[in-house]
Amino acid sequence: MALPSRLVYDCLVIGAGIQGSFTAYHLAKNGKRTLLLEQFPLPHSRGSSHGQTRIIRRAYEEEFYTNMMVESYQLWAELEKEAGITLYRKTGLLFFAPSDNEEYESVCKNMEHHKFPWENLTQEQLKAKYPGFVLNPGEAVCLDYDGGVLSADKALRAVQEQFQRMGGLIQDGERVKHIQPGQVVTVTTTADSYQAENIVITAGPWAQKVLSPLSLELPLRTLRINVCYWKEKIPGRSGLLQNFPTFLRVVPDGEIYGLPCREYPGLIKICYHGGNEADPDERELQTKPPQIPDVQILCDFVSKYFPGLHPKPAVMEQCMYTSTPDHNFILDYHPLHKNIVIGSGFSGHGFKLSPLVGKILSELSMGKKPSYDLTPFSIARFKKASL
Repeated sequence: MALPSRLVYDCLVIGAGIQGSFTAYHLAKNGKRTLLLEQFPLPHSRGSSHGQTRIIRRAYEEEFYTNMMVESYQLWAELEKEAGITLYRKTGLLFFAPSDNEEYESVCKNMEHHKFPWENLTQEQLKAKYPGFVLNPGEAVCLDYDGGVLSADKALRAVQEQFQRMGGLIQDGERVKHIQPGQVVTVTTTADSYQAENIVITAGPWAQKVLSPLSLELPLRTLRINVCYWKEKIPGRSGLLQNFPTFLRVVPDGEIYGLPCREYPGLIKICYHGGNEADPDERELQTKPPQIPDVQILCDFVSKYFPGLHPKPAVMEQCMYTSTPDHNFILDYHPLHKNIVIGSGFSGHGFKLSPLVGKILSELSMGKKPSYDLTPFSIARFKKASL
């Protein structure tokens, strides 16, 4: 039964994507009376958390992410145990790059430093383990043995169910119209008005629209991503479908990633990490010519590295990213209102870290010392952030 809206909650979380849902989950776990607000009826595919699959990996260039992934794996396992379901499937992750690439060297250094299971592979070892992959001259590849796939929709549903089992309340189909800061924050939606001692804003692609009325402009870009699926030229001939790992390949203007496909049996998911700017409320509209020819980049890549696949995508869907200039998250207080916490800018790689991000955002909301150094995620790093 819904609690009366006149109740003052300990915390109200705006946005029930994976980051907001894990934030609410951790708050409820700490005994906080928590309301989770979502503008669309659940489940939906308008934001950044939908779909069947996401990559999970330890292989990161930045050591602070590599370090954070230790606890992230633990928290995913904890949720699996609580919910009695499997969310993580180990496939291994291949990280490709030119042999003299600095990012590649940092990934290997971080994996070695943490003593994670990994190794560099030769062309022969790659072919033996993963038929259908092509390693070109002058390239290097390492294998993160614990890399794999997360079941995204299943995970989102599980964490929301656990939150509700702990007494948390979800109100969906309510868009936030106004936030009135104060010792007690008042949040007015299209359906009701709520009060909370603290709020956490995890509004995904709508973050800037929620933050602007609070006199905060952050350098966030909302990007429309083409999610592409590829078909074998001769079904079963390439060997890719039988043992396809997740992978990341450094390319001149970014990264390309791939993973086994559960959405469409018989297809493989290979995407460009990045996209073209778009208004999240006009997600399906192509209002201006794309700045990044991402689909053509993918077609060229597939032709070169996966000759057993058709060089044109069989299926294309769309998703949204919210990116920061340095592609690192924003995990911080509002500069003027310390009972307003912001989690944003997950830049297309936040899903795997969401259990830990939710824990950190809950710690900020409860006034606890964060478990990690949040300097890389501070608002102060942006000179152009304006009040």
